[in-house]
Amino acid sequence: MASRLPVIAAVIGDAAGIGPEVCVKAVADSALAGHCLPVLIGDVQVVRMAARIAGLSLPVVALAQHDVGQIGPGRISVLDPGGFDASGLRMATVSAANGHAVLAAMKLGADLGRQGLIQGLVWGPVHTDSMKATGLIVDIDDLQPAGTFMLRLSGPLRLVPLSEHVPLAKAIELVTPQSVLALVRLVDATLRSWGWAAPRIAVAGVNPHAMFEDDHLRIDPAVKAARAEGISVDGPVAPDSVFRMAMEGRYDAVVTMFHDQGQIVIKTVGFAGACTVYIGLPYVLLNVPHGTAFDIAGKGVAQHRSMLAAFQTATLLASGQGLKAVVE
Repeated sequence: MASRLPVIAAVIGDAAGIGPEVCVKAVADSALAGHCLPVLIGDVQVVRMAARIAGLSLPVVALAQHDVGQIGPGRISVLDPGGFDASGLRMATVSAANGHAVLAAMKLGADLGRQGLIQGLVWGPVHTDSMKATGLIVDIDDLQPAGTFMLRLSGPLRLVPLSEHVPLAKAIELVTPQSVLALVRLVDATLRSWGWAAPRIAVAGVNPHAMFEDDHLRIDPAVKAARAEGISVDGPVAPDSVFRMAMEGRYDAVVTMFHDQGQIVIKTVGFAGACTVYIGLPYVLLNVPHGTAFDIAGKGVAQHRSMLAAFQTATLLASGQGLKAVVE
């Protein structure tokens, strides 16, 4: 693969949502040409339907499950896991069949990644209720690979929450000196692997103005320990100021104490071009920050900038150019 462009695959997501549409639009976008070899993972008939909805004339070509060598320009290449009956698809409708299809596509993508056949994998949007309807998982969080954290990025913002979809009271319990230190170490190591010589990290406080006992007892010790290890980190920094500081270039990444603390910022100031990178894995794995958007599914109006940004980011990381190239 050394002489070839990186192969970047995207799971098309829930067939009843906008995932297939934004995937085909991203693959057809000229911005990817000459930078990566894009391929979609999902039912080929669903992809063809999405191409028609999007008004694309590119041929949709089904490949054998592991035949990435046939990916090429001027077409939409698809790796089809099989087992999905597209004739029964109803747009904007929750379905266990759709959930099963997503799981099969994710499994195929992970297998390809572990085998080194693809260099990057992007998850299209899934619907929580369709996933639950399979009876195989209890929550969308179960799809997150064990031992990983979600790094959300958009322009100069790189935000990593300590916890995801848990009640706020539980999220605060999860803020401990040990957990904060471990995540600061991971963020520092990850940014260094992406090209930063000395990443500047901020740890957001858990309370207004970072002025209460939780901030002093749960965050202060972790920041001091990280500094003793040579990591450039500040904290706890007032959560009402830290994101503006990051946008102005003072920090390269912000560790947040719970999901919404940073997600609100991403969805407010940089949603359209945002994506998520799972850190803590040996291969590149990303997803997009939006859902299935059932209200506009099948109408051909879904924006594909987030999916395109995910493809571009996966390409930069997989080709060794580093994440800094995204904002430079």
